[in-house]
Amino acid sequence: MEAGPAQATPGVALTASEGSGTVLAAGGVVRRPGAGGDEIAIVHRPRYDDWSLPKGKLEPGEPAEAGALREVEEETGLRCRLGPELSSTRYRDRHGRPKQVRYWMMEPIDDTGFVPNHEVDELRWCPPADAVKVLSYPHDRRLVEGLRK
Repeated sequence: MEAGPAQATPGVALTASEGSGTVLAAGGVVRRPGAGGDEIAIVHRPRYDDWSLPKGKLEPGEPAEAGALREVEEETGLRCRLGPELSSTRYRDRHGRPKQVRYWMMEPIDDTGFVPNHEVDELRWCPPADAVKVLSYPHDRRLVEGLRK
């Protein structure tokens, strides 16, 4: 009997080794108070020329929560506090592999400074309504739209 894809259940840790062929990733919807209301961090990836929420693949054996915090810090320079888990997304990556990304709300607690690099060359803070207009992918837009309700 073949194992099915990994299931994301809030509060249950999945690690990169449990994906049954599914690419496991994690990230965050990083929110901070701004002058005109809350702002969301979005990142530009030059390799794909897209805008997305900060996220990335889990390391082998890495719990999703730890991977989400690590990836957000690597991509934005922000150390964050983990908030509630949000909806996970499933889609096929650019290589046709099934991919699952688990997301958490996050609040910045320390800013080590954004450093542009080959993976992420721009960090932008914007109100959720503006983020929805800029984000390249429907699954990212749906997560941010859910915050506005």
